[in-house]
Amino acid sequence: MPGGRQFERKFFMEFAVTALQVISSALLIVVVLIQGGENVDMAAAFGGSSQAAFGPRGAVTTLAKITWVLGFIFMATSITLAIWATKATSNSVMQNAPAQTQTTPAVPIAPAAPAKK
Repeated sequence: MPGGRQFERKFFMEFAVTALQVISSALLIVVVLIQGGENVDMAAAFGGSSQAAFGPRGAVTTLAKITWVLGFIFMATSITLAIWATKATSNSVMQNAPAQTQTTPAVPIAPAAPAKK
């Protein structure tokens, strides 16, 4: 049954990409929280002097490289899932709605004549 095999493969791919996105997002959060800021000194953010502001740039740490890789994986999986989601949906929510039958409108009843006194 080729149709069933195609469905199983698509389901597995969506599951794998979703799992990869969840894992990469959790690891990205952990790695970002572990890293220390470059300018931890608050005075440097508000115009104060900082030794690192104009000094030579240090080597990129391993955590920074891991952050870049995890960020790329997260963005790639997000774009992939977004593209798959737009291809899987129909153009209209009413496309799958049951067809309604056409009924004739009810004829209004004429009001009764006013009672005579």
